[in-house]
Amino acid sequence: MIEKLVRERVRFLKPYVPGKSKEDVIRRYGLNPEEVIKLGSNENPWGCSKRIVEELPKEVKNLHQYPEPVNPVLMKELSKFLDIPEENIIVGGDGADEIIDTLMRTFVDVGDEVIIPIPTFTQYRVSALIHGASIRYGRYDRRKDFKLDIESILENITERTKLIFLCTPNNPTGNPIERKDIKKILESTDALVVVDHAYIEYSKDIYDVTKWVLEYDNLFILRTFSKVFGLAGARVGYGVANKRIIQYMMRVKPVFSLTRLSQVCAITALRDREFFQYSREKGIESREILYRGLRKFKDLKVYPSEANYLLVEIKNGMTSGEFCEELLKRGVIVRDCKSFEGLEGEYIRVSIGTFEEDRRFLEILREIVS
Repeated sequence: MIEKLVRERVRFLKPYVPGKSKEDVIRRYGLNPEEVIKLGSNENPWGCSKRIVEELPKEVKNLHQYPEPVNPVLMKELSKFLDIPEENIIVGGDGADEIIDTLMRTFVDVGDEVIIPIPTFTQYRVSALIHGASIRYGRYDRRKDFKLDIESILENITERTKLIFLCTPNNPTGNPIERKDIKKILESTDALVVVDHAYIEYSKDIYDVTKWVLEYDNLFILRTFSKVFGLAGARVGYGVANKRIIQYMMRVKPVFSLTRLSQVCAITALRDREFFQYSREKGIESREILYRGLRKFKDLKVYPSEANYLLVEIKNGMTSGEFCEELLKRGVIVRDCKSFEGLEGEYIRVSIGTFEEDRRFLEILREIVS
């Protein structure tokens, strides 16, 4: 009965697969919570700014009131952080996922085309299909450490193309897209080019194209507070673009999606530049520790990364599922990459941890690989 009511595209939709939670693993394997290492969801192992703990209680008394749809203090702080006018910024709840969905609601009609190079963040595909888009797939070239194949994008552009998604650094491969390649795509189409900079804070400055929105009308930048700011649980995402794009998106964006507490978290995080810098530097250092450690295993191939995670190919005969299971039994959560479209082979994704977590992970890994 219910199946007859559900939209056909939803009935056959392959859902997004999130990383495993600590709570789930603790329950399933009966592990000591203190011994579980979570390296599967690209989170910040150093948490968030301690100032947030001080500021949140002050806002609890206001929870009976709706939040401001556009918080002027948050917009001012974001504008200072980015050195971009407030009119070029949109902020939403549910991380960058809400911004992706708002883009679809603003620009995509049934039958319009969206270009997605794979493997990449799977939420682009999920949201595009829900909104009735036809997807054309580009690709990241495995033979070149997953460098973006520019021609696979350009040859798929048609008069029906509405959105082109470019994740840089890319999830799950960790590699950035060079500026010249982004520029070539921008100047080859009138379609909106969506550059996902969720992990840009862990990357070299030469890969950040956020300020290009002041030059290119067809560029949209996705960013988030979930990574370097350590606010994955607060669900704050934002976009940067031409002010006309922002104005149209505000017509369809959920009005009160960003809670009062999330707004306080974001404002406080932006004001604590010391923690931001500390978190960025420690994250990069952790990534390099893991990269050097993983390279020592001859049965594993680790790819260079500019994000807060590393893509690892398993070459010891185990499947990624078997490999992840052995790690889970020992209290280590990594991401099985089987759910990433276009990633053929046996891969896992390893997020940064504290330096102690990195050391323990590499020790446990030695047991499995040897």
